Amino acid sequence: MKAGFIGAGKVGFSLGKYLSEGGESLTGYYSRSRASAEEAAAFTGSRYYDNLADIVNDSDTLFVTVPDGIIGEVWDDMCSLQVKGKNICHCSGSISSAVFFNAENLGAYSYSIHPLYAVSDKYQSWKELSKAYFAIEGSPAHLEALRQVFEGLGNKVVSIDTSRKTLYHAAAVMASNQMAALADIGADLLVQCGFDPGDAAAALAPLIEGNAVKIARVGAEKALTGPVERGDVSTVRRHLAVLEEPERSVYVQLSKRLVRISERKHPERNYEELEKELEQ
Repeated sequence: MKAGFIGAGKVGFSLGKYLSEGGESLTGYYSRSRASAEEAAAFTGSRYYDNLADIVNDSDTLFVTVPDGIIGEVWDDMCSLQVKGKNICHCSGSISSAVFFNAENLGAYSYSIHPLYAVSDKYQSWKELSKAYFAIEGSPAHLEALRQVFEGLGNKVVSIDTSRKTLYHAAAVMASNQMAALADIGADLLVQCGFDPGDAAAALAPLIEGNAVKIARVGAEKALTGPVERGDVSTVRRHLAVLEEPERSVYVQLSKRLVRISERKHPERNYEELEKELEQ
């Protein structure tokens, strides 16, 4: 693979460095920000390009690592170039390979290759990418070859259907971003109990960290504890009595899901009374 990067942000920096350190060949970087492209090229030991056509010509695989909203704009610019035989990839979690809408008519191959990891630092995040699962979807022709590139670097790679890309992204958001919303709700409730806002977040930190680590290590079912798992109807009833909307509805919906998990963990237990309480 001769990989070129169009866009030199955190993902472009990180993925390029990860590939180059893994022995893959990089042609270099092109960006609307010359300074960013030069910096990324220096960081990865590759070349800075000041012309989109040149990096397309020199690369057999192009990673369009720009913000989601302009992937289509970049592709429009590429369509007038010699893209025949090229793998055109992006790394967005929320957009499918269909954004390269007429790639196959131009003789190109389109892919979405997304690391299930929050890339937060353009200089350091590449070191953690070896732990990430990658989700890939797109043209059948070179799908397996691209899959093998990342498997060769030690990653687990899962092929998903293009039509399921939005559902895939929703899964990631629920397991990551929406955890922040739950933590914020918990902190607000502690403030209502008399905690200082800063102390509320700090007080919850060990609980959040310990639970997240355990879930990541053994899965939600084995990690689950608490009143729902115990079938403690009286405690859940008291919670519902003191919670106001919209927090009460959040509690109810999440508790219903916890019942499903608890039933898998303890098939010998009867959770019918708890389910009735949550339906009231």
